[in-house]
Amino acid sequence: MLPYAAWLCWGFPLIGAILTPLFARIHPKLRDYAAVIFGFLGMIMAFSMIPDIYSGIAWLGTQWQEISIPWITIPGVLTLEWGMLIDPLSVFMACVATSVSFLILVYSLGYMHGDESLTRYWFLMQLFIGGMVLLVMANNLLQTFIGWEIVGLCSYALIGFWYNKPNMVHDDQLGEVTEGKLNSHSGMKAFIVTRVGDVGLLISIVFIFFFTVQAGTATFNYQTLLADFTWLGLMAQAISAVPGLLLFVVFLLFFLGPIGKSAQFPLQFWLPEAMAGPTTVSALIHAAAMVKAGVYLVARMAPVLVQGFHTVVIATAIVQQVLSNFFYVIAIIGTFTAFMAATMALVSKELKKVLAFSTISQLGYMFMAIGIFAITAEGAAGYSAGVFHLAAHAVFKALLFLSAGAVLHAVHSKYMTDMGGIRKAMPITFAVMVIGALALSGFPPLAGFWSKEAIFAAAWELGALGNLAGYGFLLFAALTGALTFFYSLRMIGMTFLGKPSENVEKLASEGKPVHEAPIVMWLPLVVLAITTIVLGFLEPFLKTFFLSEWAHQFTAIPHAPHIASIVEMYIELFIHTFTSPTFLITLGVLALGGIPGYFIYIRQRWRPSISETNFLYQFLHKRWYWNGLMYKIFVSGTLWFSRGMFNNIEAKGIDQFNYAVADGATGLSRWWRRIQTGVHSWNMILLLIGAIVFVVLLILFQFVGGVLLLPIPFIP
Repeated sequence: MLPYAAWLCWGFPLIGAILTPLFARIHPKLRDYAAVIFGFLGMIMAFSMIPDIYSGIAWLGTQWQEISIPWITIPGVLTLEWGMLIDPLSVFMACVATSVSFLILVYSLGYMHGDESLTRYWFLMQLFIGGMVLLVMANNLLQTFIGWEIVGLCSYALIGFWYNKPNMVHDDQLGEVTEGKLNSHSGMKAFIVTRVGDVGLLISIVFIFFFTVQAGTATFNYQTLLADFTWLGLMAQAISAVPGLLLFVVFLLFFLGPIGKSAQFPLQFWLPEAMAGPTTVSALIHAAAMVKAGVYLVARMAPVLVQGFHTVVIATAIVQQVLSNFFYVIAIIGTFTAFMAATMALVSKELKKVLAFSTISQLGYMFMAIGIFAITAEGAAGYSAGVFHLAAHAVFKALLFLSAGAVLHAVHSKYMTDMGGIRKAMPITFAVMVIGALALSGFPPLAGFWSKEAIFAAAWELGALGNLAGYGFLLFAALTGALTFFYSLRMIGMTFLGKPSENVEKLASEGKPVHEAPIVMWLPLVVLAITTIVLGFLEPFLKTFFLSEWAHQFTAIPHAPHIASIVEMYIELFIHTFTSPTFLITLGVLALGGIPGYFIYIRQRWRPSISETNFLYQFLHKRWYWNGLMYKIFVSGTLWFSRGMFNNIEAKGIDQFNYAVADGATGLSRWWRRIQTGVHSWNMILLLIGAIVFVVLLILFQFVGGVLLLPIPFIP
């Protein structure tokens, strides 16, 4: 590991962000290229930590290496450190985030060239990357939350980056509008919806810390939480009337944060509007960074809960039931979200929006896999499958978004109906986007195939253990896979194949024909495409990287995987994959979605005529009516309630009361003013009357110890 790599992998992007305004004053090109250089340095620092993990140097025998400095100290009460955790999950996530982000920064040199707000763009992009890497490298919950909020703030600013576009509509003009026209509204929507999850996450972090204080450890540190589960037992016993209730609520609140950040049901509706930002922002948020933060946090805490689930000290029937139900919630929400979002992508006309729904769907796969791991605790099958799919998705989804950006850059439209017939004009973009689409669909032997096959296998193994829920998860995962292949072929066919659209022909007639993207844009696409092809074959290395110390760290989890030699692991991988019943399911899934997709959108032998007034079309187009329902409840409902409060409480109540008091005071003053005649003799008479009244009061009452009291007769 390079010196200070754990600090500099996120420090370099943050330093670059701070220096961006200065570089802009010196020269715009220095500003642009410095951002790419700082991103590259952060990537080098992240990758330099891999040898320490792979060789076992970072494993200290009982825990992973931490590098920390004093941060917050309250003598005799609390000592917190600002620290970095060097373990497989942190290093893996840092490598994924920095490498994909670096390619996005390179791509931005071409895509954002000439934008008037590039200083703001480079500042926010680097701050975003630094916050994301800080989030995953942090060794404690509080520090992770700081990175979490940096990412949320930057996403708000970047989604609404083009807030001053001419086609912007004021935020209060809500309704059925095309996403992207409400740029500032889209950023605010993402910010508010994700804040809902963040509040739940913060509440749960505070509860966890409170119970660690009760347990005598007073910590946010992940490894300390894993070493002593007294806090978990105290939380389970906190409410004697309903044992385990607080434990379940706290971790549901904890899970609410990842639900918001990773756009899972019921907080998934912010992500399609995030397409209002530049395509590079979409790639960063939906591939490399923000949406992966939720999966990371669940992956970080799930083994802690699984270990606690099996720890003898607290393993009561109530605790096991509570945690088991929580794990089912994770898997069910992930499964449902994956299927729901895939159906929405079937009818979307916007290229980036198809990819947005796809992102929601693929994140659902990851949550399902981690939930299955936690339910079974039969080793690392589901865990490694979910995390491996995270890596694969980061690569091929970045490839797809950046390819989409190249297309939008060429055709000057985000609608697939304005594309078509551009395959020959953009051969490189077409080739790499096909690779990305096939990887997304789980087509062998690309990266998406291996990771999805592992998820299918984990669900199958859960069902084979006698838990029928596993077969239910597998069924919906398979249906989602079929839909994914279908809408991927639809996307490719509508974008590149067939006859040129009127928009494409119009551009050609105006002397602006569609052409391939410049090398600074397509070169990152080629790198991502090559990575997508080879990444799947790195699965054994990833398994070794992740799980070599699994049995030592998670002693209560049975059946920790045996790490053999690389050759043996490859043989095991191929035998297990191609002889597994789920491989036949995978082939069936590809056939179910691919055959109709191929004949409809690739060969274009059959054009289905589906009326846009059809109920099913409207149901999917309007996102199962969930987005509209949220607007009616939380936007229109809030406006209706506030108007009602204004009209009936403030205007007719408080204001009328104020007017009545004011009118009464005015009337009283007018009446009282009548005695102010200005006649000196009359004023003296009134003064004398007041003095006489005061003397009478003194006679009638007793003044004792400075307090005026009524005389109380003595009663024996």
